[in-house]
Amino acid sequence: MAQDPHGELILAASLIPIFRREDGELAVVLVRRTEWGIHGGQLAFPGGKHEPGDGIMLETALREAWEEIGLPREAVTPLAALQPLATVSTGFLIHPFLARIRHPAQWHPQEREIAEILEVGLRDLLVPEAQGEEVLQFPAWPEPRRFPFTRIGPHKLWGATHRILTPLLPRLLQGEWEI
Repeated sequence: MAQDPHGELILAASLIPIFRREDGELAVVLVRRTEWGIHGGQLAFPGGKHEPGDGIMLETALREAWEEIGLPREAVTPLAALQPLATVSTGFLIHPFLARIRHPAQWHPQEREIAEILEVGLRDLLVPEAQGEEVLQFPAWPEPRRFPFTRIGPHKLWGATHRILTPLLPRLLQGEWEI
C-alpha cells in the first residue's frame, strides 16, 4: 500500500479533462496505465503523486497532465476542485480537478506510464449495457467486496476514477459548467 512511513495517505491529484467534440457532444479524456506499477492496466484520469515543488494540489494535476499526456497548462481552464477521495486499496488521497480543455492537435503519452489515451463520450458512459459489477479480493482485505464498473470497449472503468466520474456525469450533461 502506498503510504508514507508514518501510515498517512499519500497525496495525489488528478485532472478530469472535459471537452466538446466536433459533433457537439461532451467527452472526457482517460488514460490506460501501462501494465507495471501500482495501478497497472487501469483506466484513470491523468494524475499522480504530489511533489514538494508543486505548491497547491491543482499544480500537481496540471504537471501530471503535461507529463503523462502532453496537455499544456494554457489549454486547461479549471472549473471545480472536487471533494478529495481516498483509494480503497492503494493508500492515496486523490484531489480531483474538473477542467475544460482545448483539445490538442495530438496527444503525447508518456510511454513508461501511459499505454493508451481514450476520449470517451459522456453519454456512452451512461448506457445501461455498459454498467456492471464484479467481486474483487485484495490481500489486505478480510473478505471480497463488490465494485461497480463501466465498460469502455475492452476495458473496465472502476475504483476511484469510477467513483469520481459517475456522480459528475448528470451534472456535466445538464450544463452545470460551461464546457
